[in-house]
Order: sequence, then structure tokens, then C-alpha cells
Amino acid sequence: MTRLLPLTALLFLAMPAAAQTLTVTGGQADLTGVVVTAPLPAGSAESVNVVELPDGRHAAAQIAAPSLLSDAKGKQLTFVLPALPAGGSVRIRPATLNYIKAPPHFRFVENKGEGATDLVFEKQPVLRYAHAAHDASTPERHDLTFKPFHHVFEPSKGEHLLTSGAYPFSDKSKLFPHHRGLFYGWMRITYGDKQQADTWHGRKGEFTEHDKTIVQEAGEEFGRQRSAISWHGPDGKTFAQEEREVTAYRVPGGTLIDFASVLRTDLPKVRLDGDPQHAGFHFRATQEVSKDTKGQTYYLRPDGKDQPGQTRNWDAKTRDPKTVNLPWNAMSFVTHGKRYTVLRMSHPANPKESRGSERDYGRFGDYFEYDLTPEKPLKIRYRVWVQEGEMTKEECENLHRAFVDPPMVSASN
Repeated sequence: MTRLLPLTALLFLAMPAAAQTLTVTGGQADLTGVVVTAPLPAGSAESVNVVELPDGRHAAAQIAAPSLLSDAKGKQLTFVLPALPAGGSVRIRPATLNYIKAPPHFRFVENKGEGATDLVFEKQPVLRYAHAAHDASTPERHDLTFKPFHHVFEPSKGEHLLTSGAYPFSDKSKLFPHHRGLFYGWMRITYGDKQQADTWHGRKGEFTEHDKTIVQEAGEEFGRQRSAISWHGPDGKTFAQEEREVTAYRVPGGTLIDFASVLRTDLPKVRLDGDPQHAGFHFRATQEVSKDTKGQTYYLRPDGKDQPGQTRNWDAKTRDPKTVNLPWNAMSFVTHGKRYTVLRMSHPANPKESRGSERDYGRFGDYFEYDLTPEKPLKIRYRVWVQEGEMTKEECENLHRAFVDPPMVSASN
């Protein structure tokens, strides 16, 4: 949650940085818990860890390099404003607080037994990056390791996973084990001399593999991990290389996640294609939803809330416009005796047309066709909001607006 600090005994000394101030200006709607990222103001010290608000309180801030798809240069300052009225402005000042006791913060923890890295906030798990090395020694081991993905923990206490994991395809008690957490891939990939690959199912030996961690940053406001992931065909040879960046922010009421990717190839062309159920970027809820509670799953879309069990899926014959280029979509489902809502937001710069998929068992997302070439890498950005309980259409729209049209920030002396 956003931490607003009075000057209390927790602070040893407050030292305002000798720097420019920032003015943050809101857009068309009132926003709460809004993430703001701006160039580190001139004159700011590298020790800046808060911004001072007009009422004298402080909000935690974090200095880091630009994110994967940012056009910014140099160090960036990220903080979360508790509120930003439509068209209003908030003037803030970067500062440094020296603590007697270190404040709560994100950190990464290696989970070697799971072949994973956990992002935790204090002791609460937030995300789990499952990235065990690909193992082709048996069909079962291949099934378990043929693609990296991210688990999402429930946002209030991190007591359990909201997402489905990796299971051998032979385990018939699990529904569609190729759908895993937050994941990304394509079913119909063609390249070279009629070569084909399916990184969604991996049933002919193709796979994607975590090669290394490029960037790993964790502080009071967010945890960010950028990975190099290679894409391999059935022959084991690499046909594309990906940089994938996942960021979780500290925002009140839930977990805010940014998913960004750049996919490149050295081949003349790699054709990415599939269908709405087996390509693109998707979220898959825990297996409990498919087994016990799918009758309680419903979707909330820009045109309103649907009935439980009702889904929409793009079809080449009907080409329903209500399934094309959705700016956002929300799935509400029940697991562990509680209702959760996952809001999935697409950035307008993502390729078009995007074709949506929904399932009552807890998977939803979209895909598009794309011709990947050395001159035309594939760049995508999505934002995911996860919370306990239900959401309104207005809440979804405001979160999406903050993603695609973030507040304007200007610096002055």
C-alpha cells in the first residue's frame, strides 16, 4: 500500500534534496493510487527516497533506470500519489529521509527448489517467476519446463496462488496444463524453409527458455525483473530472442503489474499466428476455478457486466466487434472461498487487430498476427490489476486511463 509518513520517531533525520520540484498534473478523471514516473529532477541526490507532498507528509519514492519500453534517458524517480484530481496539479519535492529502521521494501528471493525467483514485499510473496531450465530428458520433464511464466499471489496477505502452474500433460486431473499464470506465446509459428513451432503447447519439443536475468531492481515502490528468453524450434535451434520485463508496484488495495516484452529475430521473417485461445498474452486462474467454481466466473467489459458463465470469443466467421481491440477486460472468479477480480489492460501501441478470448474456467487474454523481422521487432505492453472483491466499470476505466495516459510531470526550480 502507499505509505504516507509524518515526521515521527521512525526518522532519524529529514534532509530535503537540493533539487528541482515536480508538478504532477492530472488528466480527465480523478485518480487514486496513481503511479508516477518522471526523470530524476536536476540537483537531486542519489539518496532520494521520498517525495514531500503539499500537506507536509512524505510518500516513498524509488530511483531506477528506465523501464524496458520507456523512451526516457537517465535515472527515473517513481512514486505513488494517494490521489490526483482530474485536471488538478500537485507540487512535490524530492527529499531524503534517514531511517533508524529500514522501511518495508520489495526484494527478490531465489527459490531454487522450485526453479523460480520470488518477489516479496517484506515477508509477503507477490509474484513468482517460474524459470527452471528446459529439461528434455523425459516427456514429463519437458512438459514442466518448456516455457517460463509468472505466478500471481493473492494480494492481501500472499497466502496462496491465484494462478495455475506447470503440470505434466499426462495429469488428467488438471485442465489445460499448458495455460500457466501470466504467460505469452504463439501456437502457429512459421519460419525458414517451412519450419513450424508451437511455443504454446510445446508438443513437438519446441520450447522457450530463461537464459539470464538482465536487470533486477527492488525498493520501496516496486520490484522489477528483466529476463533474456530464447525461443527454440523442434530442432532445438533458436529462432527468436526475447527481453521480458515484469514489474510489481506498491499500490493500495491490490497488486499492480506491468508486463512488457521485446521479441527479435535474426531470420528474414518469423510469422506469429494462432487463435484466441492459444496465442498472445493471457492470465490463467488456479485449477480450483476449473474444478469447482467456474459457474461463479463472470466478465466485466467496457460495455458492462455480463452474467456468470457467459463468455465472448473472437471467431473468424462472425468477427464479433465486441471481441476486437478491447482496451481492457476484467475477470471475476472465486477461489479459496473468496472472490477476486483481475483487470487486464492493453496499451494502444500494441499491434492490431487484437482478438479476445474468455473462458469460465479462469483464462482470458488476446492475440494478434505479426510478421517478425530483424527490422521490425515485436513490442508489447500490458498492465494487470489484481484485487480481492469486485470492481466497477468506472474503476476499470480509471485504471486503464492512468496506464495509457499517465499524469504529466514538469520540473521547475
